[in-house]
Amino acid sequence: MEYLLSTNGLTKQYGRHKAVNSVNIHIRQGDIYGLIGRNGAGKTTLLKMISGLATPTEGDFTLFGKKEKDAYRCLSRVGTLIESPGVYPNMTAADNLKIKCLAMGVRRKNEIEELLEIVGLSSTGKKKVKNFSMGMKQRLGIALALVGNPDLVILDEPINGLDPQGIAEVRDTLFRLNRERNITFIISSHILEELSKIATHYGIIHDGVLLQELTREELLARCSERIELKTDDTRKSCTVLDEMGIRKYKVIDADTIHIFERLNDSGEITMKLAEKGIRTMGITVKNEALEDYYLNLTGGADNV
Repeated sequence: MEYLLSTNGLTKQYGRHKAVNSVNIHIRQGDIYGLIGRNGAGKTTLLKMISGLATPTEGDFTLFGKKEKDAYRCLSRVGTLIESPGVYPNMTAADNLKIKCLAMGVRRKNEIEELLEIVGLSSTGKKKVKNFSMGMKQRLGIALALVGNPDLVILDEPINGLDPQGIAEVRDTLFRLNRERNITFIISSHILEELSKIATHYGIIHDGVLLQELTREELLARCSERIELKTDDTRKSCTVLDEMGIRKYKVIDADTIHIFERLNDSGEITMKLAEKGIRTMGITVKNEALEDYYLNLTGGADNV
């Protein structure tokens, strides 16, 4: 399968500490990829390596079908906003964009006006950036990342520190760019609930290690209301469920099945299993919130 970006054992080590440890991520054209992790999990370091701002200690990545040194030659097609936006506070939004266009050799007519319109800053006029709200500065940072019409845009914590209105503004801007321009996004954050409103795919990173890669549908399925059934024979249990007309279930491991329908029939399920000589070791109804799933996966709420 062809990926716009994939990494192969990407590692960054500082002394004895591996900030990023053999990470493999896979991103297709048009994805909004949410990179989820606690503060210090390795998100920024990973994004810096992909953006050419840090050199991997081990491993490599493929970008637009190009590998290693050839991949770095494709970075002109990548827009980045790593950490806080690099802006000149005593200049206007338009002047900041003009400098970025000059630096990149972008001379397309109306480029600046269109970018300001896209991110909702067209009415800022001569207002200096130092007088912008946090949300306005973040949207200007996104506009700077969009100079040159990139195919891939990398955003590091773009909603960090924003109020609810600012978060909604940034989220709507990214969603619109993805739909209208087919721009692929990698967005890092430690706030899963917010990313869940926009991301199509997720990578969950913890202590430099990628714990999971999953689609939006897979994530929601793992967090949806379900019966968690533990038995001593999952194969025979599945046969019983089929005989009961239960079709929406999934075998999780050697002794666990998740059932996504007839949530009030746990007693009947237990009785039917007993009739077939199958021992029920546990049966509970669970409904896990997205943040709870993320916190349980990464070991609790400390340092999030």
